[in-house]
Amino acid sequence: MEKIIKWGILGPGNIANQFARGLRVISDAKLLAVGSRSMDRANSFADKYNVPKRYGSYADLANDPEVDAIYISTPHPYHKENAILCLEAGKAVLCEKPMTINAKESKELIDYARKRKVFLMEAMWTRFLPVMLKVREWLTQGAIGDVRMLTADFGFRAGWDVNGRLFNPKMAGGGLLDVGVYTIAMASMVFGPKPSQITSIAHIGESGVDEQAGMLLGYDKGQIALLSCAVRTNTPHDAKILGTDGYIVIPGFWHTTSATLYANGKNPERVDIPFEGNGYNYEAIEVMRCLREGKLESHIMPLDESLSIIQIMDQMRIQWGLKYPME
Repeated sequence: MEKIIKWGILGPGNIANQFARGLRVISDAKLLAVGSRSMDRANSFADKYNVPKRYGSYADLANDPEVDAIYISTPHPYHKENAILCLEAGKAVLCEKPMTINAKESKELIDYARKRKVFLMEAMWTRFLPVMLKVREWLTQGAIGDVRMLTADFGFRAGWDVNGRLFNPKMAGGGLLDVGVYTIAMASMVFGPKPSQITSIAHIGESGVDEQAGMLLGYDKGQIALLSCAVRTNTPHDAKILGTDGYIVIPGFWHTTSATLYANGKNPERVDIPFEGNGYNYEAIEVMRCLREGKLESHIMPLDESLSIIQIMDQMRIQWGLKYPME
């Protein structure tokens, strides 16, 4: 067995529960510690997942000499400061998406990680799902010919709560950073991280954040990505990759366990790959692989691509006239 990688979780919120459950199925991973600004919350989370070490401050977690890697799951505006705290302590960081609220912060964080020579990766968990590995294999093989178009949507109707995270400009709320990032990352996976055209519109609600948006990305060879996101509108959550010789359908693309290849002149080929665990384990496995191989970033979700994705979102917000109070 490989050396056990010991994990810490910074910020024991809802998504941290998912990550903790994912770690349970990895035999060479151990959830060693959790850090919160509240000792009571740290204890409650630790008791739930049988975590031996619990801290009432993020700094104490970051400075635990036994912890190898830290998963950051605090709200968007705190990612940069939390990640730098961990990187400064020499800890590998898996930072929940979006890595920061804007490209300026992301570049500062990436530059810091590279200067310190410490591993950093954005937790774009969809990218590491087994079905997505198969989709990339189909694309590499040219199974649908030249890829020309992508459609992807991710919208849901959240209950109205003017003080909730999703509707609070001070928490960088809205659809784009919460779920739109999934669709843009999907386009980046299919077409590459540098669109030549970015066109978008959004409905800015009473809360002052984007409640739904339509996004159009154009690329140098004429490819087009048609994307949408929302926090007040339910959508199917599907992705379709359309090529000159067929197309690929990915239902529930951001948490998918299946995809179907429709190649011209051939019977449809469907793959079904149930998760081992809850799916969050795959991104953790990638971090662990990189650490064991001495890599400072993942080639599957490289830092320059994460930077490009947030640059796209920055450009969209400029088009909408949406600026967060802390910017």
